[in-house]
Amino acid sequence: MPDHHAVDVIRTKRDGDALSDEQIRWFIDTYTAGDMADEQASALLMAIFWRGMTARELTIWTATMLASGRRLDLSSLGRPTADKHSTGGVGDKVSLPLAPIVAACGLCDPMLSGRGLGHTGGTLDKLESIPGYRVALDAAEMIDVLAKVGCAICAAGPDLAPADKKLYALRDVTGTVESIPLIASSIMSKKLAEGTEALVLDVKVGSGAFMRDVDSARELAETMVRLGEAHGVKTAALLTNMDMPLGRTAGNALEVSESLDCLRGHGPHDVMEVTYALAEEMLNLAGVDADPRASVESGAALVKFHEMVRAQGGDPDAPLPEASERRTFEASQDGWLNGLDARAVGIAAWRLGAGRARKEDPVSAGAGVVCLKKPGEQVSQGEPLLELHADHERVFDAALAALDDAVDIGPDRAEAPPLIIERITA
Repeated sequence: MPDHHAVDVIRTKRDGDALSDEQIRWFIDTYTAGDMADEQASALLMAIFWRGMTARELTIWTATMLASGRRLDLSSLGRPTADKHSTGGVGDKVSLPLAPIVAACGLCDPMLSGRGLGHTGGTLDKLESIPGYRVALDAAEMIDVLAKVGCAICAAGPDLAPADKKLYALRDVTGTVESIPLIASSIMSKKLAEGTEALVLDVKVGSGAFMRDVDSARELAETMVRLGEAHGVKTAALLTNMDMPLGRTAGNALEVSESLDCLRGHGPHDVMEVTYALAEEMLNLAGVDADPRASVESGAALVKFHEMVRAQGGDPDAPLPEASERRTFEASQDGWLNGLDARAVGIAAWRLGAGRARKEDPVSAGAGVVCLKKPGEQVSQGEPLLELHADHERVFDAALAALDDAVDIGPDRAEAPPLIIERITA
């Protein structure tokens, strides 16, 4: 690879020109190896933030990040493979019922997941509220769980897309997270490293989502679908509504409990609608003719969840942690609950202890918010709308403050917006 100079690469993008394939490969390889100063890498990321990337640049950028580590080989499993990725939201526990549902339908789902940050929850934090559940599996352990169960939900190992780990940590502290090319390459380099044949993206839209408006969410979805297809992975995306929390819980053990309700066939309607829509997309892309609803109705999906928990060291029969303190948030008037702001509920759950401000912060397994009422339901003045759970009373005031403008109560019932907004394919 020819030698390059960081300042020349930075200037190229700063001035609005496209980086060459060689410049991209040199930058990512050099920074990942620790041979470039953070200041120089930060400058290039900021230039990309403002100038964007062409489709060619982004394809090479993502491929180089993917090539910085290993790509899992799932061919020994002998079954179709597919996964889904969500861009994150409030109450988004869909991964927990989804993986065992599609496994019960005959798919293998190697779901590499992450931790929560800020107002959005993390799948790994939720699962770690199950006593004994182990999220740190090496590749051999993960493939063994997949062979035995058909699904595994765990953390990405250090050898999968290590360039993304370094670049994301830098983006997080330099104000360059909110860039569609950088978001797309970060997500897709990790997901492509899983080695699945198919991938479905759940791109959240709304107040509780990373993408607040449909146009930016569509752009991100289309970008990621193109990247997946360019790397030989059948890829589709659903834009789904995140103006309101998904389901009735936001918090780690609380969401595990609700996920078990889903697998028993009596989960909240909104969670099941999104879960089944994603399951159908995964099965369709993988060429598997099966009904995800039947796997729940028969109990097969719940059995798969228990098998996965045991295979990853957890005890599915152990009681889930509960927070010791409770407080309620009441309706200010009579009427119809027409709005419940997802971001506000997520911030409240975070302040109660369910989330973290920094990746190294601990989280409370039992903390969170229970939505006693959801939009579309009638309420009375003084009636509890939300129940707040925490380990310490001192956090309630800050959590309640986050909810000051979260609720919209009106005299007439408003029409509910669709949960599934749009389907994006190649």
